[in-house]
Amino acid sequence: MKIVNWTLAILFALFAIVQYNDPDPIPWILMYGGVAAHFAMAALGKMYRPAVWLWLIASAVWAARLVPDFINWIEMGEPSIVESMKAEQPWIELTREFLGLVVAAAGCGFLLWKNR
Repeated sequence: MKIVNWTLAILFALFAIVQYNDPDPIPWILMYGGVAAHFAMAALGKMYRPAVWLWLIASAVWAARLVPDFINWIEMGEPSIVESMKAEQPWIELTREFLGLVVAAAGCGFLLWKNR
């Protein structure tokens, strides 16, 4: 499990690093960086469950706020959100943000499940 935790810590750290050119980088660096830190702490055997729960709840609430935009994207016929890295339409950015938050929440959920 240690290798999985370190691998996911590095992966989420990379997610955080590439947020520097996002229109709103600080919340995203903090979100992904926090998940990376939780995985690193779990790899070291020092995971703090209440903090992971806090991150899970924060990402889930943030994602819930974007559900209408995600549903709108589905109703539009799921047009591509990856043709260009530049988000030329607002639904592109909002859909990507929703999916990123789902990934962050899933990471926290995985940590809590595997480290019971």
